[in-house]
Amino acid sequence: MTAINRRRALTGSAAVAVGVPVLAACGSDSSDADDSTGSGDAGGTPGEELAAVADVPVGGCFVVSGAKVVVTQPTEGDFKAFTAVCTHRGCLVESSTEGDIPCPCHSSKFSLDDGSPLSGPATAALEEVEITVSGDSITRA
Repeated sequence: MTAINRRRALTGSAAVAVGVPVLAACGSDSSDADDSTGSGDAGGTPGEELAAVADVPVGGCFVVSGAKVVVTQPTEGDFKAFTAVCTHRGCLVESSTEGDIPCPCHSSKFSLDDGSPLSGPATAALEEVEITVSGDSITRA
């Protein structure tokens, strides 16, 4: 039977003390996980009111943060909606009147027409959300 001497025990303890933090640093924090699949929170309840027509500027977008949906109006009277979760790192995009859907985290920009990336680092489009416009109300289809 081999006895563990003091030097061997201390060496093993040191390896564990150094190795555990190194392995932890290799992990991924789910709050900053790369979501390059374009999946966001496109679910929801049909009929859920998202915005009023007046909330969405022509040539801009309006973010409904609670629903994680961005509603756009590329041209007057033409409304579209997409998940508001950026496909690069999962940040919520912002409302805008500048002709695109901007992400404040890493400066990605998406198309008002189809949610495709106009500039990176995002490379995947925002997922389309089906909507219905009735009178002054925009709801989830």
